[in-house]
Amino acid sequence: MSRFVGVLVSDQWLQSQFTQVELLSLKTKFIEVKKQNGNVTVGDLPPLMVKLKPFKEFTEEEIRGILGESGSDLSDETDFEAFLRAYLNLQGRATLKLGSSKNSSSFLKAAITTLLHTISQSEKASYVAHINSYLGDDPFLQQYLPLDPATNDLFDLAKDGVLLCKLINVAVPGTIDERAINTKRVLNPWERNENHTLCLNSAKAIGCTVVNIGTQDLVEGRPHLVLGLISQIIKIQLLADLNLKKTPQLVELVDDSNDVEELLSLPPDKVLLKWMNFHLQKAGYKKPVTNFSSDLKDGEAYAYLLNVLAPEHCSPSTLDTKDPNERAKLVLDHAEKMNCKRYLAPNDIVEGSSNLNLAFVAQIFHQRNGLSTDSKKISYAEMMTDDVQTSRDERCFRLWINSLGIATYVNNVFEDVRNGWLLLEVLDKVSPGSVNWKQASKPPIKMPFRKVENCNQVIKIGKQMKFSLVNLAGNDIVQGNKKLILAFLWQLMRFNMLQLLKNLRSHSQGKELTDADIINWANNKVKSTGRASQIRSFKDKSLSNGIFFLELLSAVEPRVVNWNLVTKGESDEEKRLNATYSISVARKLGCSIFLLPEDIMEVNQKMLLILTASIMYWSLQKAAEEADSYPSPADGSSCSTITDASPAPSISGEDEISSLCGEVSNFSIDDAASDTTVSSLVENDMASVGE
Repeated sequence: MSRFVGVLVSDQWLQSQFTQVELLSLKTKFIEVKKQNGNVTVGDLPPLMVKLKPFKEFTEEEIRGILGESGSDLSDETDFEAFLRAYLNLQGRATLKLGSSKNSSSFLKAAITTLLHTISQSEKASYVAHINSYLGDDPFLQQYLPLDPATNDLFDLAKDGVLLCKLINVAVPGTIDERAINTKRVLNPWERNENHTLCLNSAKAIGCTVVNIGTQDLVEGRPHLVLGLISQIIKIQLLADLNLKKTPQLVELVDDSNDVEELLSLPPDKVLLKWMNFHLQKAGYKKPVTNFSSDLKDGEAYAYLLNVLAPEHCSPSTLDTKDPNERAKLVLDHAEKMNCKRYLAPNDIVEGSSNLNLAFVAQIFHQRNGLSTDSKKISYAEMMTDDVQTSRDERCFRLWINSLGIATYVNNVFEDVRNGWLLLEVLDKVSPGSVNWKQASKPPIKMPFRKVENCNQVIKIGKQMKFSLVNLAGNDIVQGNKKLILAFLWQLMRFNMLQLLKNLRSHSQGKELTDADIINWANNKVKSTGRASQIRSFKDKSLSNGIFFLELLSAVEPRVVNWNLVTKGESDEEKRLNATYSISVARKLGCSIFLLPEDIMEVNQKMLLILTASIMYWSLQKAAEEADSYPSPADGSSCSTITDASPAPSISGEDEISSLCGEVSNFSIDDAASDTTVSSLVENDMASVGE
């Protein structure tokens, strides 16, 4: 495993303004222009920059004008660092131009960016207090805790990845099997990188947006990126119960079934605002609260909210005082009597800190939500939620879509796909150029037929991609037919995975891949280590104990599985331990997967296909990267013999890469071969809906 260096910039300040992911992307684009033109001039930058996402509001002419303000001649040659400075200048202009319209309606909708690198000391102190409170008794971390918010201890401790992994498990218990975390006082670079890889893939698996952050950024402990990730993780924890499934009493906030559907589609922070306004209206507060910033600065809304939720601690002086700072202090005193954790100080309320206000309101909700326990309403809300399998599938596809880095953030798949726009975005990401955007209508869409048009285009593209779409029409998506939506998304996810594998194999003239080829690859890989386990299909009941996947993971990277932790998989508890461990080990390697331990235990063939394909993708990608890093032999063979540079090399040594190369080039698959696994799965889903 070679050491990752990344893109280095001589100006340290300039380097600190970008993540490694951003630098790699920008460097690639810069080099493409240089290869095309021989060199890069100032005049080459506007056509390049106008295609970049942050600058979509600018025309090429506007960008040329802004670059010209520096006095540079368009014919002057420019280097990569000058390009980065021009990028930052234009980024600042974009912020001013967009103003508040760019603000996200959901705290998770926007990816972590490098637009603002100032660190809020109040937020840092609040998150440190949260970590000290929830992880203070952790057997490993207690030697480092409590952290001092006045120092950089938080960022230093985050550098080995253990803290972030543990924090993810606090937010969503059981996400990471902690046996897979490398926990030692001193970690080597590979162990540290594994922890951060596990952290980022697990963060995606709970709904964090980590598009612009890489493991190297965490290893360096970049404050704005570490704090941004911690902020997302804590918010997911605090807002976990703000849905009908966890808190069916929320149905009291709406009047009829249409409103319930709207409630289901709202992101958790919007549900929290709706809850707050519900109580404020009952308390006689006249102004609606639309955000967690300016609307809460004077503290009045807090005073009314707490008075209606906890009248026993009510103090008339809270509303009588004219000093906002004094009122904010009295509000926090009131909340403390309710045993709410202090996520903010009085000046944070007065200054309108949106992140800390949101955390504070979420704490009030958890402590006392003031909602009815009307059994009829609660049973109605429970009836509106999905069955276990549907809910699990929805979760998987939601997290997968959010990991793709598209503009729209998904809160509820079944509601968010109904206008067709989201699916068009996903299709364009998975199959670039497949969408005719001139024929698409962007939300908000008021006219129903426009939604149908969008969804009809989705179906048309699906047919072009050879999806099995029996009984599925555009109107089925608009109507929110869950079974058919899940069937479509499954094919889309599978297509994406197989395309990734196909692209890796392009250098060896590989053809279309089928499920059978993935099974053969996995069986051959396990067999090459001398183990006897083999599977016939992804319905094979022997997969339920999780051992085959651990053997496969060990085959592609022997040092990653600690066999002392693996059980025989005979009881349900032993199966769960193996399933949880195998998922965490796969993420630790670098697999971006969204299945749950139950999917392995119950042999969910769709999810097991994606898991196996993800391991295969990682293995072939690693082989391809290592082969490309070394010169080919004189005979022109595309498979290089290399030595693994990791401290604990693969057992198979040099043969590992050559065998992988051989596997890739030896695949011989009929383009027209029917994939019986996927077609039978989808047709069964479709048929059950049509009956």
